[in-house]
Amino acid sequence: MPIISMFYGVVVYMYFYDVQKHYKPHVHVEYAEFTAVIAIEDGDLLEGDLPRNKMKLVQAWLEIHREAVMADWNLTVRGLPPQKIRPLE
Repeated sequence: MPIISMFYGVVVYMYFYDVQKHYKPHVHVEYAEFTAVIAIEDGDLLEGDLPRNKMKLVQAWLEIHREAVMADWNLTVRGLPPQKIRPLE
């Protein structure tokens, strides 16, 4: 499970070949004891839970880097390693 970005204690991952369960492009996010799956396209929570302020940070990061995150999604669903993406600053 490659880490694609980290910021403010939030770690963003993508799994290889991860298209079976959620059926839409998404990232996996961890913060402290929280885990979540978030849609790339609209920032919607697909599974899990994050504190509200961290969810807003992830959504802002997705808004800024959506094209790069989708490019990584297209790599990982083919089993290729994703590129690192700049953190939210």
